[in-house]
Amino acid sequence: MRNIDLSPLYRSFIGSDQLSSLIESAHRKDNQRAYPPYNIEVLGDDKYRISMALAGFNREQITVEAQGNTLTVRGKQTSSEQANGTKDDADHNTGNVNSEAVTQAETTGNRHSRPSSENTQRKFLHKGISARNFDKTFQLGDHVKVLGAELTNGLLHVDLMRQIPEANKPRRIQIV
Repeated sequence: MRNIDLSPLYRSFIGSDQLSSLIESAHRKDNQRAYPPYNIEVLGDDKYRISMALAGFNREQITVEAQGNTLTVRGKQTSSEQANGTKDDADHNTGNVNSEAVTQAETTGNRHSRPSSENTQRKFLHKGISARNFDKTFQLGDHVKVLGAELTNGLLHVDLMRQIPEANKPRRIQIV
Protein backbone atom coordinates (compact mmCIF):
# COMPACT_ATOMS: atom_id res chain seq x y z
CA MET A 1 0.00 0.00 0.00
CA ARG A 2 1.30 3.46 -0.90
CA ASN A 3 0.83 6.64 1.06
CA ILE A 4 0.73 9.87 -0.88
CA ASP A 5 1.64 13.12 0.84
CA LEU A 6 -0.37 15.99 -0.66
CA SER A 7 0.96 18.66 1.72
CA PRO A 8 3.20 20.25 -0.97
CA LEU A 9 0.03 20.99 -2.93
CA TYR A 10 -1.56 22.86 -0.04
CA ARG A 11 1.56 24.90 0.74
CA SER A 12 1.53 26.83 -2.51
CA PHE A 13 -2.21 27.48 -2.96
CA ILE A 14 -3.84 29.93 -0.60
CA GLY A 15 -7.49 30.76 -0.14
CA SER A 16 -9.22 28.11 -2.24
CA ASP A 17 -10.27 24.52 -1.83
CA GLN A 18 -10.51 23.67 -5.51
CA LEU A 19 -8.62 20.42 -6.05
CA SER A 20 -8.22 20.92 -9.80
CA SER A 21 -6.43 24.23 -9.25
CA LEU A 22 -4.20 22.62 -6.63
CA ILE A 23 -3.15 19.89 -9.03
CA GLU A 24 -2.53 22.39 -11.82
CA SER A 25 -0.31 24.55 -9.63
CA ALA A 26 1.63 21.48 -8.44
CA HIS A 27 2.59 20.62 -12.02
CA ARG A 28 4.19 23.97 -12.74
CA LYS A 29 7.86 23.71 -13.56
CA ASP A 30 10.43 24.22 -10.78
CA ASN A 31 8.96 27.44 -9.38
CA GLN A 32 8.07 25.84 -6.05
CA ARG A 33 11.58 25.01 -4.85
CA ALA A 34 12.56 25.00 -1.20
CA TYR A 35 14.52 28.28 -1.37
CA PRO A 36 13.75 30.59 0.25
CA PRO A 37 12.00 28.87 3.15
CA TYR A 38 8.53 30.18 3.93
CA ASN A 39 5.50 29.71 6.19
CA ILE A 40 1.84 30.21 5.32
CA GLU A 41 -0.16 31.19 8.38
CA VAL A 42 -3.93 31.42 8.80
CA LEU A 43 -4.65 34.56 10.85
CA GLY A 44 -8.45 34.36 10.73
CA ASP A 45 -11.36 33.13 8.64
CA ASP A 46 -10.32 35.16 5.61
CA LYS A 47 -6.83 36.40 6.56
CA TYR A 48 -3.50 34.80 5.68
CA ARG A 49 0.19 35.68 6.02
CA ILE A 50 3.14 34.40 4.04
CA SER A 51 6.44 34.77 5.92
CA MET A 52 9.66 34.23 3.98
CA ALA A 53 13.17 33.98 5.48
CA LEU A 54 15.27 36.42 3.43
CA ALA A 55 18.50 36.82 5.39
CA GLY A 56 20.99 38.97 3.49
CA PHE A 57 18.41 40.84 1.40
CA ASN A 58 17.33 44.45 1.87
CA ARG A 59 14.15 46.19 0.67
CA GLU A 60 15.72 47.39 -2.57
CA GLN A 61 16.63 43.82 -3.59
CA ILE A 62 13.12 42.38 -3.13
CA THR A 63 10.05 42.88 -5.32
CA VAL A 64 6.55 41.69 -4.47
CA GLU A 65 4.13 41.65 -7.40
CA ALA A 66 0.47 40.60 -7.57
CA GLN A 67 -1.13 39.99 -10.94
CA GLY A 68 -4.49 38.29 -11.16
CA ASN A 69 -4.41 35.23 -8.91
CA THR A 70 -0.61 35.04 -8.85
CA LEU A 71 1.71 36.48 -6.20
CA THR A 72 5.39 36.62 -7.17
CA VAL A 73 8.23 37.46 -4.80
CA ARG A 74 11.66 38.05 -6.36
CA GLY A 75 15.02 38.58 -4.75
CA LYS A 76 18.01 39.80 -6.72
CA GLN A 77 21.48 40.17 -5.24
CA THR A 78 23.91 42.54 -6.90
CA SER A 79 26.64 40.86 -8.93
CA SER A 80 29.36 41.84 -6.42
CA GLU A 81 27.41 40.30 -3.53
CA GLN A 82 26.93 37.08 -5.46
CA ALA A 83 30.60 36.92 -6.44
CA ASN A 84 31.64 37.40 -2.82
CA GLY A 85 29.19 34.93 -1.39
CA THR A 86 28.80 31.92 -3.64
CA LYS A 87 32.24 30.31 -3.79
CA ASP A 88 32.22 26.91 -2.11
CA ASP A 89 35.31 25.61 -0.36
CA ALA A 90 36.26 21.95 -0.79
CA ASP A 91 35.48 21.21 2.88
CA HIS A 92 32.08 22.99 2.84
CA ASN A 93 29.94 19.87 3.31
CA THR A 94 32.28 17.93 5.59
CA GLY A 95 32.48 20.52 8.35
CA ASN A 96 36.30 20.44 8.27
CA VAL A 97 37.98 23.73 9.05
CA ASN A 98 41.09 24.99 7.31
CA SER A 99 43.58 25.60 10.15
CA GLU A 100 45.33 28.32 8.13
CA ALA A 101 42.14 30.37 7.99
CA VAL A 102 41.54 29.96 11.74
CA THR A 103 45.10 31.05 12.52
CA GLN A 104 44.70 34.08 10.27
CA ALA A 105 41.43 35.03 12.02
CA GLU A 106 43.02 34.66 15.45
CA THR A 107 46.04 36.82 14.59
CA THR A 108 43.93 39.74 13.39
CA GLY A 109 42.64 40.23 16.93
CA ASN A 110 39.08 40.81 15.78
CA ARG A 111 37.37 37.67 14.56
CA HIS A 112 34.28 39.60 13.46
CA SER A 113 36.07 42.21 11.35
CA ARG A 114 34.78 42.88 7.84
CA PRO A 115 36.93 43.24 4.75
CA SER A 116 38.33 46.74 4.31
CA SER A 117 36.95 47.11 0.80
CA GLU A 118 33.68 46.04 -0.80
CA ASN A 119 35.66 44.56 -3.71
CA THR A 120 37.71 42.28 -1.43
CA GLN A 121 36.96 38.59 -1.96
CA ARG A 122 35.44 37.14 1.21
CA LYS A 123 36.41 33.70 2.52
CA PHE A 124 34.10 31.56 4.60
CA LEU A 125 34.96 28.73 6.96
CA HIS A 126 31.31 27.70 6.69
CA LYS A 127 28.67 29.24 4.45
CA GLY A 128 25.20 28.26 5.60
CA ILE A 129 23.32 31.48 4.77
CA SER A 130 22.36 31.37 1.14
CA ALA A 131 21.93 34.71 -0.59
CA ARG A 132 21.13 33.76 -4.15
CA ASN A 133 18.60 35.13 -6.58
CA PHE A 134 15.13 33.63 -6.36
CA ASP A 135 11.74 33.84 -7.99
CA LYS A 136 8.93 32.40 -5.83
CA THR A 137 5.37 32.19 -7.16
CA PHE A 138 2.21 31.54 -5.13
CA GLN A 139 -1.14 30.76 -6.73
CA LEU A 140 -3.87 32.67 -4.88
CA GLY A 141 -7.50 31.64 -4.65
CA ASP A 142 -10.38 33.60 -6.10
CA HIS A 143 -10.96 36.99 -4.44
CA VAL A 144 -7.70 36.84 -2.39
CA LYS A 145 -6.06 40.26 -2.34
CA VAL A 146 -2.58 41.30 -1.18
CA LEU A 147 -2.92 43.84 1.64
CA GLY A 148 0.76 44.71 1.98
CA ALA A 149 4.30 43.51 2.62
CA GLU A 150 6.81 44.27 5.37
CA LEU A 151 10.48 43.29 5.82
CA THR A 152 11.44 42.95 9.49
CA ASN A 153 14.54 41.26 10.92
CA GLY A 154 15.21 39.27 7.75
CA LEU A 155 11.60 38.06 7.43
CA LEU A 156 9.32 39.26 4.65
CA HIS A 157 5.66 39.19 5.72
CA VAL A 158 3.01 39.40 2.98
CA ASP A 159 -0.53 39.83 4.33
CA LEU A 160 -3.46 38.50 2.31
CA MET A 161 -7.22 38.72 2.69
CA ARG A 162 -10.09 37.01 0.93
CA GLN A 163 -12.61 39.70 -0.03
CA ILE A 164 -15.72 38.09 -1.46
CA PRO A 165 -17.90 40.56 -3.41
CA GLU A 166 -21.43 41.13 -2.10
CA ALA A 167 -22.89 39.62 -5.27
CA ASN A 168 -21.11 36.32 -4.55
CA LYS A 169 -22.00 36.09 -0.86
CA PRO A 170 -24.87 33.84 0.14
CA ARG A 171 -28.09 35.68 0.91
CA ARG A 172 -31.15 34.56 2.77
CA ILE A 173 -34.33 34.47 0.74
CA GLN A 174 -37.48 35.24 2.68
CA ILE A 175 -40.30 32.77 2.23
CA VAL A 176 -43.73 34.40 1.80
